[in-house]
This record gives sequence, C-alpha cells and structure tokens, in this order.
Amino acid sequence: MALLHNRISQKELKERLYQETEPRTTISFYHYFPIQDPAHFRDEMYTSLHALQVFGRIYVAHEGINAQLSVPRSNFEAMKDYLYSIAPLNGVRLNIAIDDDGKSFWVLKIKVREKIVSDGISDLSFSMENKGRYVDAIQMNELMTDPETVVIDMRNHYEYEVGHFENALEIPSDTFKQQLPMAIDMMKENKDKNIVMYCTGGIRCEKASAFMLHNGFKNVFHLEGGIINYARQAKELGLESKFIGKNFVFDDRLGERITEDVISKCHQCGKPADNHTNCFNSGCHLLFIQCDDCAKTYEGCCSKECLDFIHLPEEEQKKGRAGIDKGRNIFNKSRQRLRPKLNNPGHE
Repeated sequence: MALLHNRISQKELKERLYQETEPRTTISFYHYFPIQDPAHFRDEMYTSLHALQVFGRIYVAHEGINAQLSVPRSNFEAMKDYLYSIAPLNGVRLNIAIDDDGKSFWVLKIKVREKIVSDGISDLSFSMENKGRYVDAIQMNELMTDPETVVIDMRNHYEYEVGHFENALEIPSDTFKQQLPMAIDMMKENKDKNIVMYCTGGIRCEKASAFMLHNGFKNVFHLEGGIINYARQAKELGLESKFIGKNFVFDDRLGERITEDVISKCHQCGKPADNHTNCFNSGCHLLFIQCDDCAKTYEGCCSKECLDFIHLPEEEQKKGRAGIDKGRNIFNKSRQRLRPKLNNPGHE
C-alpha cells in the first residue's frame, strides 16, 4: 500500500531540508470547485506529490482546494503537469513566492476539511458561482485613484499590521468568519461605490466578494491572485506598488518583503520593526513582532517571564508545559497584544 502520511520526526525533516543543495520554489494556489470524495482526492494527490518530493500544506474539502507548496526546481514542471492533469485544476494560477529562500516547508501535509476557508456561512442558497470581478495590478492601481472606490483588507490584524494597500480598510475582527458580516455592515452606506477586496493569495477575498454580491452589493471586485500576484505583476510591469510593507505568509518565512517601508512596531520596545517570530519558549510560542535588539535581549522570547522560563532546569520546564496546548498561540488571531498567555510559571 502506498505511503499516505509522513512517519519521520519534524526535527529530522527540517534538518534534511536545510541539508538539501537543490533550490526549491514556493508556490500557492487555490480553486473553488466541487469535490465529491475529498478523502479519495486527498490520497491520490498525496501519493503523486510525495513522489515528486513536494512539501507543503494542502486543505481539501467539498468546496475545493487550498495549497501552499515547496517544490524542487527540477520537479517543478512535473508537478505543474500533474496538477494540470486534474481537469478542474487545468490552467489554475500558480502564485510563485516573491521573497523566497525555498525553506518554507519541510514536510507534506494534506488534510480534509469541512471547508477550505472557514466562513461561518449557513445560508444554503449561498454559492461561489456568483463572485466579484477579478482585477489585475494595473486595474487595481487605476481603481485606487477613483474616489468612489473602497478597498477592503480581508486578512487578520497581524497580517494587516506589517503591510497593506494604501488607505485600505481593516475589518476589526479576529477571524474571517467574523469579518464577513462585519464587512457587510461597514459597507451598507457604500452600496453604490466600487468595493475592492484583497487578501494574501486570493482565496479569502474571492469568497468575500461572493458573499457581498449575495447580500445585494453590485460593484464588487477582488484582486486576482491576491497580494502575491499583485507584487509580481507590479514588479514585472514596472508599476508603483500601492501595497506598502510586508506580505505576511503562513509558512516558515512568516513574510515576504514587498516594499522597504516598515510600517509596524516592535511589540516589546515600540521601535520600527516588522519581523514576526514565535516565542522561543516552546510552552508559549506566541506569534509577535520583535526587533533585532529585543531578540537579543529576550533571546527570542516574548516576555521576561518566558525568558526566565527557558532558563529553568529542563525538568521544571517539562512540568510547566504539561497539558498546555500551544497550538492556539501559533498565528494568534487575537487583536490584543502580548496578553497573558498560558499557565506558564510567571504568567499572571
């Protein structure tokens, strides 16, 4: 029987990645299309991509697929041919990373989910078939010069914080499912304006655009391929980038620099900084922004409490970490900065 999941430790896999000599390319893609048997689709895809030494994270659901991948450059065309051999994915846009060292993933994980984007939509009449109009980088820049245009960022606060389009509206919520009804409410006085929605790679803003149309809005657009595709087009065409700062990405890089602007601040000292990191305390692992000076002072930790904790004897650390679910702090979606975290010693 073919291997359908990884059996090697994450530590060893990461070490193997950094020992590789062949360059890798990071790509992302998504597509909304009906999948009758997601589990079977998942197993076939795992077998094929594993054979090509593809790493990454893929979600499969009845509504479609969402993927972020790292592929050896020598296998790129073979991977592309395989994906395009799947009829609904033939010709699907592959977003190639801008600021990429090829070290984004070190294992292949394909998971079956209820939805590829958790949206909280319960209305059975909602359909992704009616969605907003695509805009490319040229059209995006043109629309942004029109005073009758409203640009909406459909990402989370920690993504918006380090980079966003000029004058884009942030939806002040912690999750995408919360953002959808809030966007409707925020835009109810702007139903006649051009509403342009964007996100990292296009998957969230495409669904958001369909939801806006479902709720009676007319002039709805969404950025094709998201920020990743926009940045590539702007560079290739010599356009002024209306996106400033960094584009947060959900892999080991944690960000792609689009412009040299640093628009956020270190969460510890307040100096300009836009490097995200996960707290070095493995019992915390909170995602936060840290400048180089604070990284040295706190040894990669988010607080003095965590710094003190990592210097405790290993046995005491094990006791302090017992029963802690650190997963909820990785890519923490809460808008509250550096709130008291888990039940580690020293955290109030």
